[in-house]
Amino acid sequence: MSGYGNGGYGDPAGSSGANLPQGHPHAPPVPPQGHPNPAPGPPQGYPYARSGPPPAYPYPQSGPPPGYSYPPFYAPVPPPRPQPSRARNILRGLYNPLYAAQRTFRPSRPGIVNDPEVRKLQLWRTGLGLVAWVGLMVTYNAIASADDVQGVAGERLDQSWSSVLVLVCTFPVVVGAFVAAARDGLRRVYLRRTLRPLGSVLAIMASMGTSALAMAPELAGLRDAVGLPGRILIVVLFLWSLGFALYGIGLSLVHVFRTADIHEVLPPILAGVLVWEMALLDVITGAYDQVPTGARVIFILGAPVTVTALSCWELYRLRRNHGLTLRTALRR
Repeated sequence: MSGYGNGGYGDPAGSSGANLPQGHPHAPPVPPQGHPNPAPGPPQGYPYARSGPPPAYPYPQSGPPPGYSYPPFYAPVPPPRPQPSRARNILRGLYNPLYAAQRTFRPSRPGIVNDPEVRKLQLWRTGLGLVAWVGLMVTYNAIASADDVQGVAGERLDQSWSSVLVLVCTFPVVVGAFVAAARDGLRRVYLRRTLRPLGSVLAIMASMGTSALAMAPELAGLRDAVGLPGRILIVVLFLWSLGFALYGIGLSLVHVFRTADIHEVLPPILAGVLVWEMALLDVITGAYDQVPTGARVIFILGAPVTVTALSCWELYRLRRNHGLTLRTALRR
């Protein structure tokens, strides 16, 4: 009988050489017992190979765990919110003077170092200083009636304006000395960065001019000349400038007219110079004359000592955490 009829060259149908009995002329040789490389094959008693990773596979399969009836759900990540355009920022500032003050008096240079701990301490220092000032006025009977409250509030506002005016006068001196002391390669960079701080100075001066336009007796003829629509426009501009100026004064004193846009070490230096100037101005003008001498000395010196300590601590944090010093700023 021919082997072709049995499925292949004498083998039974559907069989292979691996299934022939031992001793058959076409059977493969059997390796001896203890051979280091035994013939591969499926385990005994398991006729079919199992699909998937073998038992104790070190890497888990991808997909949901066994018994999980629903596919995994991943919440879509929202796209980043687009930045508002310049025209939208201007429009928002026209009807919101507080937003305009934030855009004008807060530093915003790309890559600027912002230490939230120092900013938080500055806010605490400002609040505690205000509480101490009110307590001092109440303790020594500076406030006894509603008229006294109005007078003390006006005095405090005048002091804030005086601080801003002194800062306006001190700003070009300190900044000019800082730029002049820098190396030649940095002077042009620092001069270009002074545009925004200078713009904030001009903005606070313009807001002060708006209040004079609305209330100064010398400009009454101008208010009469523009008629009723002009007076309405002046009043609206004055109210907008009032909110802008009051919020801007606080931001200007905290951020020191955004001089961090020039360099981070400049605000603590300028703040220390400003506060000692204000203390000297209080001594010259005889501020708090109703307070006893000892308390007056403590109160006048408390602000410059506190601000100087805060400025030194801010310079220390800039040097320790960010490697910024006055010498590196000037490349000396």
